[in-house]
Amino acid sequence: MIKAEIKDKPRVVEILSNSFKANKSVNYVVKQDSKVDRRINRLMEYSFDMCNAFGEIWMDNEKNGCALILWSDQKRMVPLWDAKLAFGSIGITRAFKVLKREAFIKQNHPNEPFCYLWFIGVDPKIQRKGIGGKLIKEVLKVCDKKNLSIYLETSTLTNIPWYQKNGFEIFEKIDLGYELFLLKRDKGIDQ
Repeated sequence: MIKAEIKDKPRVVEILSNSFKANKSVNYVVKQDSKVDRRINRLMEYSFDMCNAFGEIWMDNEKNGCALILWSDQKRMVPLWDAKLAFGSIGITRAFKVLKREAFIKQNHPNEPFCYLWFIGVDPKIQRKGIGGKLIKEVLKVCDKKNLSIYLETSTLTNIPWYQKNGFEIFEKIDLGYELFLLKRDKGIDQ
């Protein structure tokens, strides 16, 4: 596993955009119109920038998969980035709806520092070859070294057993017209 660099941004955006194109949660956030693919790309560009500034981005050695994590105690608002996200991805008329979703998620996070696994994705052409498993192990190792719990959410039911196999548990479910599952892995869990 390697830490991604700025030069890896186009590949990370490509992997995540392709991996999350049909994801219910991403499509809830991103305005659905003729520009949806570009809007998803902008969301992934924003995610890369945030994790590059306030977290870490891991890739497999062949750069076919990536994991984006944020450190909760380091994350800051970047008004220019947030404005670009609102106008270029979410759509200004939908911003309140998305902010309400984010507020509900955040109210279920702890007050103490934690690791937020924002995205983990593998190039769809080569999924199911163990790349995601290697990436999640790296995330677990990094967060365990920092003695941090890990939080994430998923709307993909088939991913839940995979997360549970890696020590995560569902602790909340939100109905947004689709089910969004909030999962956590407490610090200090050995695999």
